[in-house]
Amino acid sequence: MNKVILLGRLTRDPEVRYSQSSPPVAVTRYTIAVNRRFKREGEADADFIPCVAFGKAGEFAERYFKKGMMVCVSGRIQVSSWEDQQGQKRWSTDVIIDEQDFAESKASFASRKDNEPAPKEPAGYQPSAEPEGFSAISESIDDDDLPF
Repeated sequence: MNKVILLGRLTRDPEVRYSQSSPPVAVTRYTIAVNRRFKREGEADADFIPCVAFGKAGEFAERYFKKGMMVCVSGRIQVSSWEDQQGQKRWSTDVIIDEQDFAESKASFASRKDNEPAPKEPAGYQPSAEPEGFSAISESIDDDDLPF
């Protein structure tokens, strides 16, 4: 069984691109900082987990998720490999999102946002490289498509 459930804060605003397939599909990437329960002296106290949401879920994340927001997601781990332009084999490990939810109220996020910095990715952290073939988002999301 390949099932992942994460609760953490977004390290930056989600970034969406659209596939060049017909019809185009939203591919949204974001990273969640998940606090470690136990830590050793000198170790990081959070893990930075790259996530990918497709289609309507990706459009939802891009529109409503913001840096520093506490979210709860579930999905599966996927390991991908490809050759880069220099012919070197590259790997990425991502959580492919099945479900995503807010984990704090809008008011709580707004009041915390002013007083508490959002988690920062460690120096030198690079999110998974994105394969080519995507285009920028347009503002064509219809509010009638939202689940609430």
